[in-house]
Amino acid sequence: MAVVTFGTCALDLEARQLSRDGQSVHLSPKAFELLKTLVEARPKAFSKGELHEKIWPETFVTDDSLARLVAEIRAAIGDHARTPKYLRTVHAFGYAFSNADDSGRQTLPAAGPTCWLLHEGRAIALAEGDNIVGREPGGRLVLDSIRVSRRHARITVRGLSATLEDLGSRNGTLVGGSRIGAPVALSDGDEIMIGGFAIKFRMSGDDAATESDGG
Repeated sequence: MAVVTFGTCALDLEARQLSRDGQSVHLSPKAFELLKTLVEARPKAFSKGELHEKIWPETFVTDDSLARLVAEIRAAIGDHARTPKYLRTVHAFGYAFSNADDSGRQTLPAAGPTCWLLHEGRAIALAEGDNIVGREPGGRLVLDSIRVSRRHARITVRGLSATLEDLGSRNGTLVGGSRIGAPVALSDGDEIMIGGFAIKFRMSGDDAATESDGG
C-alpha cells in the first residue's frame, strides 16, 4: 500500500511525504529514508550497522548521526524517546517501527480499515468519527478559498464505511461530478470536489482495494 497511516500521521511512500493532523510535515531526505525503511519492514528490528549501510552506503558515520535522524522522526510524528509508541529503540541493537495500542498489542495499519484523502500531493488520514473539511482552522482538511465555507462538509468514518455530508455550504459538494443533497456513502477512489478543489477519497480494508493510486 502506497500510504501507511499510524495515529494521526500518514506516510505516502511513493510521493515521499509525511503528514500529521492533516498538515504536511518536513523531514530531511535521510530521515525520510530511515522512516521508510523501518515502516516498510515493520515490525522487523534493524541493527545500527544495517541502518548505516542503508542510509549511508559506503560512508562512515557515527551512531550519533543515526540518533539525530531518529530524534528528527520522533519530533515529526509526535513520538517520545522515553515512551515510544511507534519508533522504538531495541536496546543494544538498533531500531524498529510498530503501531502499538495502549495494551501493547501490535496493530499494523494494513490489517484494518483505513481512510484518507489525497489532495495536492498530500495524504490526510481520516479519524474514526467526524472529520470536518472547510476553511475553519483545526479541521481535518483546511481549504483556503472564499469559495469554501468555514464548515463546508463532513466525512464520518465508522469502521468499514465512510459517509460524506454537505453542511449547508453555499457552493455545494460534488461527488463524481454530481452535487450531493443528502449524505452519501463513499467508495475507494471517489472524486470529491469542494470549492474548486479536487480531492480523492481512498480506503483500505477487508472490502476495499489497496493498490497504490495511479493518478
